[in-house]
Amino acid sequence: MRPVSLAGAAVVVGFGLVVMVLLVRSLPWPLIQDAPVMHYIAWRIGEGDVPYRDLYDINQPGVYVLHLALLRTLGAGDGAWRAFDLAWLAATAAAVALLAARWGAVSAAGAGLGFAAYHLAGGAWQAGQRDFLLCVFLVAGALGVARWLEMRGGGWSLAGAGLALGAAIGVKPYAVLFAGALGVLVLVAAVRRCGAGGTLRAIGVYVAAAAAVPAALALWLAFAGALRAWADIVFGYALPVYGHLGRAAPWFGHRWLGWIPLGVAAVAALVAAAASRRLDARHVVAAVGVVYGVVHYVGQAKGSEYHLYPLAAFVCVLAFAALAPMLSARRAWLGVGTALMLAVALVLLTAKGLEASDAPWIWDKERRVRVLVDDLRRGLAPGDTVQVLDVADGGLHALLRLHVPQPTRFLYDVFFFHEAERPVVRAMRAEFIAALEARPPRFIVLMRGWPSGDYDRIRYFPALADLLARRYDVVVTRDGHRLYVKRAGA
Repeated sequence: MRPVSLAGAAVVVGFGLVVMVLLVRSLPWPLIQDAPVMHYIAWRIGEGDVPYRDLYDINQPGVYVLHLALLRTLGAGDGAWRAFDLAWLAATAAAVALLAARWGAVSAAGAGLGFAAYHLAGGAWQAGQRDFLLCVFLVAGALGVARWLEMRGGGWSLAGAGLALGAAIGVKPYAVLFAGALGVLVLVAAVRRCGAGGTLRAIGVYVAAAAAVPAALALWLAFAGALRAWADIVFGYALPVYGHLGRAAPWFGHRWLGWIPLGVAAVAALVAAAASRRLDARHVVAAVGVVYGVVHYVGQAKGSEYHLYPLAAFVCVLAFAALAPMLSARRAWLGVGTALMLAVALVLLTAKGLEASDAPWIWDKERRVRVLVDDLRRGLAPGDTVQVLDVADGGLHALLRLHVPQPTRFLYDVFFFHEAERPVVRAMRAEFIAALEARPPRFIVLMRGWPSGDYDRIRYFPALADLLARRYDVVVTRDGHRLYVKRAGA
């Protein structure tokens, strides 16, 4: 075996070992962070609530479908969530490997294992994040377009690509940018080789397939009576107001230094392929994926690490491409240099993963949920409701475990405190208070909350502060929550 091939294989074996270690360490991870919120919404939908109309949320319906499917098959337990997350990781890593398979077994195995290591190194809070769920559809769409550009699979490849990208749009609408960019590649290639009739046929297949899943989700919302509420939330609040919430400098989320060697390896692979005139369709679609990944992260401007998942998927595809024999045969320095960069990334990923896999905050958050469940269970009677003022600190997770609904459609209180002078926010506040007055819950739970993280934030919502003072008493204040109980005779 050539020294270059040996170095590349050794790095890939190293990634495989790290994946095995981090996977085993991840098995006890509990269900935490954003996933219980989506579980709660899915449970409420399963109980008959209408999304958006009865549950005020800015996520897209494809997310609810996935969580509802999980609840109805494996359940809402920690073990079910680990099984789902690992199965989804296996599917995504396989898609990443298939996209890189054209460059050889080492590149394919490395790309898939690299993405798996990246995910497992992120810790329990990254499990099942929506941007992670998105990746399998994005990569499958890229693979379908690449196969069509290579004149393999014909219209079926385009149809599969469009279907996968449509599913991605149903999870996060940002994916429409990637679908559009790949559509431009299809259009250019079709014009060059298919003529007018062939071009229309290719674009028609791609667009029709891409529209299938969004159309099915829209029909579901329409028949459920949720389509108008969805439009009101998306165009009345999410785009004009929520888009400004918690905006951070775009570099906050990639403080992990492993992006440097991975980025160098990915750029080196593109440069080497271009210089050796071996730039192929898979290099091109993966490069488009990298650009989309940057836009996906910077455009959301929240500085959240999980928004980097699409970028990570396509960087992993390209980072291992330079290990392909056709690129390293005449450029041993390239293969050795790439192997060195990947080895550095492996060391950094290992350190990150070992630290994150058993972080104390994971179990602190899980314990806070258990404490809140115990606090609520002692005072709840059949038919009682509980209103939670929270985002993802565990309040809705406690209600999920207790199977207790809320008296209002509002799941998060952060919407009430951001740009409070906006008419849409004033209307939400008025609706919230009216619902609490009309159907007073047995308990109101005030969590730490995001982004302010303090209990005193209610002073910025005078009507809520007044309602709590008139009708509720504080029965307990803990590190993670403050519990209000309805005053007798209030």
